[in-house]
Amino acid sequence: MSHAASSPSFGTPPRPGTGGTGRAASRAASRGTGRGTKPRFGFGLVGPRRDRHSVPLDQLEALALPVGDDGMVIGVDAESRPAVLGINRPVPYDITLIGGLWTAQVLALRAAATGARVAVETGRAQAWTALAQAAGGGQPCISLHDVGRVPPQGASAGSPVVVIRDCGMRPPRGRVVSAPWQSVVTLLPYLSPVAPRLLEKSSLVGVQRVSPDEATQIGRIMSLPRHEYEALSTLADGVTLWCTPSDRQFVMTQGTDAETGLLGAARRMD
Repeated sequence: MSHAASSPSFGTPPRPGTGGTGRAASRAASRGTGRGTKPRFGFGLVGPRRDRHSVPLDQLEALALPVGDDGMVIGVDAESRPAVLGINRPVPYDITLIGGLWTAQVLALRAAATGARVAVETGRAQAWTALAQAAGGGQPCISLHDVGRVPPQGASAGSPVVVIRDCGMRPPRGRVVSAPWQSVVTLLPYLSPVAPRLLEKSSLVGVQRVSPDEATQIGRIMSLPRHEYEALSTLADGVTLWCTPSDRQFVMTQGTDAETGLLGAARRMD
């Protein structure tokens, strides 16, 4: 089209005696904006002419779209907004949860719902069997393994893995560790002698209700403000303080109808 438009002979030639040229006629046609305007040969029809839309600089924020974090919803924060945990990551990611089995199992179900394969390393397989059978609609998305018997999982961006270690107060060092697209969640029922080492190396720490003495120790390890670590001994069932080196957030986890039917109501003790 650009080649044809550059040719003076393209289009309707001028009438004799007008002294016009093909280019002049094209320019004349382009000035019309009414419905009867002749088409500009090589350029198509003249489009509508309207005022441009503009927004004052101080009103630009009104055009912003609310886009949340990527990950699985683990509950709601103090303002009842969804709290999201990005558990599938391209870098090694370790999580330590000092809390109850109920919360760990909800995390397993929701991680599987995001498309991750969940490998549970546990010494109490009977507590996980019903969950593993019910998850995935018959697909083997949650597998159970004895302590120290988790095989290599072959995690990838297209098939992320979450390893949940439910190995008691003193979990041994795992054969399968965190890796790109393979996160490891270690569940501790209470603050144990190995907890300080796990808390210090974890990218994310979750703490549910603990004793006042445990709360003080956790506050010292995690550098928590006094009002936050003192609150740890009074938390309701289902409430977790999630901590990173730079952020902290109290989250209430409430089970869906399906989760409650399978796991029961939220509880700290098992």
